[in-house]
Formats: sequence, structure tokens, C-alpha cells
Amino acid sequence: MKLKIKKLYDQAILPSYAHEGDAGMDLFSAHDYVLAPGDRTLVETGISVEVPEGYELQIRPRSGLALKHGLSIVNSPGTIDSGYRGQVGVILINHGQEVYEVRTGDKIAQGVMSKIERVVIEEVEELSDTSRGTGGFGSTGE
Repeated sequence: MKLKIKKLYDQAILPSYAHEGDAGMDLFSAHDYVLAPGDRTLVETGISVEVPEGYELQIRPRSGLALKHGLSIVNSPGTIDSGYRGQVGVILINHGQEVYEVRTGDKIAQGVMSKIERVVIEEVEELSDTSRGTGGFGSTGE
């Protein structure tokens, strides 16, 4: 499968896989940003993509940034639909206790291609029973 990518800025870096077998490709910042603790901002990647029909590009946090600096993505995972042709942006949030500086070219997130299945919506009066039933948050004792 091919993912067509258009660079929107000269300094933009095309996504790439760091290691053989990686599910996610690294996404890079196209500009500098400063995030104080609690701040969130839309970080531009400087690219737009043409996701094949029947797929989505999921935008996910990087585990190293989350562990070392408390950085995450507000709407994780973000979704880039096959019909979208605008710039890929990543909404980073600083959950850490120190200011974090994002520099042009920094790895900020990862993108994972995921096959999607469209469903037919059907309204019903009842749903089938299961052993879990309506048990939700914390219902398993965790």
C-alpha cells in the first residue's frame, strides 16, 4: 500500500518508520513551539496525505515523550479520514511539570494506518444479553 504525501513547507519531514516491523511511522514538527505545564497546542507537521479509501491514519502519542515529559495527544488517537486533504496537525498537551520545547524536526507523534469497516446503522428495541450486561467502568473490579 502506498501513502501519498505532500510537503507543505520546505522544512517538513516525511513520516518514516524507525525500525523494521514498527506499526507506527514517526511524525515530525514543522515549527518550534513552547508548551508550559497544562498547555495544549496544534503542532503542524507540514504535510498533507492521501489516505486510501477504506483506511484511516491514526495519530497516536509517542511513549517516550509521555513517560519522560508528560506529553500526550488530547484526542488520542486522532483520525485522518480518506477524504481529508488538509495539513496533518497534532494536538499536543503538556501534562508534565516543566515547560517543554518542541523544535522543528522533532518527533512528536506516530501515525498508524488502520483498515476501517463501515457499518449499517440499525435502530432496535432490544440488544442481546451477555454475561457482562450493562457493567461499565470498574465493573470487573479493576
